[in-house]
Amino acid sequence: MVGGQIFLKFALNRPDEEIKTLSWRRAAPFVYGIGLMTLWFFLWLGLLSQVELSYLYPFDAMSPLFMAFGASIILGEKMTPRLWGGISLIIIGLLIVGMSQ
Repeated sequence: MVGGQIFLKFALNRPDEEIKTLSWRRAAPFVYGIGLMTLWFFLWLGLLSQVELSYLYPFDAMSPLFMAFGASIILGEKMTPRLWGGISLIIIGLLIVGMSQ
């Protein structure tokens, strides 16, 4: 899911001049993003059929952590201390849920 989001963000942040001239090379990030998100959807459905939702869903909350790393490394976005604080709270919550099983 994170890879799909990053590809979509990359594709949608292109300058208008690049978007007007469509070619496969320019449309590829958008197509890859949609493909990865579709793959994630079917993977999620498969996991739902095998794992309890109360255990599985908190791990979906790890996506902000991976999204923050991916956005800062790949897209060059600035990460603020407030953002890292929120991500830390998510990780603490995941640890609490993981230890309860």
